[in-house]
Amino acid sequence: MILMRMAGLAGILVLSACATTTPDGQTEELSEEVRALAAPGQDLTQVRIESDGCYWYRYEGRVETTFLPLMTRDNRMICVRTPTT
Repeated sequence: MILMRMAGLAGILVLSACATTTPDGQTEELSEEVRALAAPGQDLTQVRIESDGCYWYRYEGRVETTFLPLMTRDNRMICVRTPTT
């Protein structure tokens, strides 16, 4: 359990070193580290960092287009800082 937490913190530090926060509505190019963490099936062509410090990707559904949280394979949000609740 402690090892998993340490790995998660290390991942956040790595991500924060290679990401810059963009104003809402602007997308940015993803680093290879973030691409490696992202679960398959998510469109990585338009991704942005929201005010919560997490990456969100553009999802085009049949009815609407919206941004959804970018998730890892183990169903965790990819963030550059720990989200506040």
